[in-house]
Amino acid sequence: MDYREAGVDVEAGRAFVDRIRDSVKRTYRSEVLGGLGGFSGLFQLPSGYQEPILVSGTDGVGTKLKLAHQLDVHNTVGIDLVAMCVNDVLTCGAEPLFFLDYVATGKLLPDQLADVVDGIAQGCELSGCALMGGETAEMPGFYQPNEYDLAGFCVGIVEKSRIVDGSRVKVGDVAIGLASSGVHSNGFSLVRKIVVDRGFDWSDRPSDLGGATLGEVLLTPTQLYVKPILAALKAGIEIHGMAHITGGGLPENLPRCLAPNQTVEIDPHAWEILPIFHWLASQGNVAPNAMFNTFNMGIGYVVIVPEESVDRTLEFFTTHELKPSRIGTVVPGSGELLGLPE
Repeated sequence: MDYREAGVDVEAGRAFVDRIRDSVKRTYRSEVLGGLGGFSGLFQLPSGYQEPILVSGTDGVGTKLKLAHQLDVHNTVGIDLVAMCVNDVLTCGAEPLFFLDYVATGKLLPDQLADVVDGIAQGCELSGCALMGGETAEMPGFYQPNEYDLAGFCVGIVEKSRIVDGSRVKVGDVAIGLASSGVHSNGFSLVRKIVVDRGFDWSDRPSDLGGATLGEVLLTPTQLYVKPILAALKAGIEIHGMAHITGGGLPENLPRCLAPNQTVEIDPHAWEILPIFHWLASQGNVAPNAMFNTFNMGIGYVVIVPEESVDRTLEFFTTHELKPSRIGTVVPGSGELLGLPE
């Protein structure tokens, strides 16, 4: 016997590394030392910081991967993987520096996983961070044929005096919501249940989705907010707090950037709720409260700013095509958002 007979193809692994080499190299920043293929990645801290603080984050894509597997579309979930990590790191004002991925599969299919890594590299390029490397684990018998799982790890940096941690948020501040690109990467267990239980197919084209298929709309990658947010901070826009709206929606994530005695009174009519959310609510008979506690509902990221900065903030993010909306106001409370539909 040999390793191939046990289900692990070493040659396929080498072919995979060769296939992704150029994609990885495109993401390199000047601080990257060495290249792909070592036992570790080396990164020199950027200059110009007085008290540099490293910020780390990790996440995955969740059961959205099931949809990618079923549709055999693998070049977008890598963007999701990067976005879920870098958008989290961004909430304290940190610039993402480098990214690592972990890919696990039952059988390594070089072209399939190269598409995944191409997406990861694209997400890194759009976020300005380097893809330093990762791990590809071939584990026959552990995963279903042609399926894989993903995890990502990101490290960023921020000047200690410029950390955005919510401590400056005060009653009267305003929540500005930045539009999501769709469902992003949360709530897909419910999404899949609605589609399957109601007898739909991923190739169906509901009339209210503008001619696109369910699969196309639902595989839309998570919006990356890194460059516009960092540009806003650099431009001097006063941001007191930030939240990445992921699993648990606005009710779970927005209070994470507030003080314990604060909350936000939301106006749920202040922004466009994307058609896919109306479709899911209708077809799944999902109550409004459950929708807001599961999905981002069209708001992927929130910045908290003082009242006097609202107009400038709205104008800035409009020029960056993020469709900003004034969605609520900070009021006294205990973290439970007010104004959301029941």
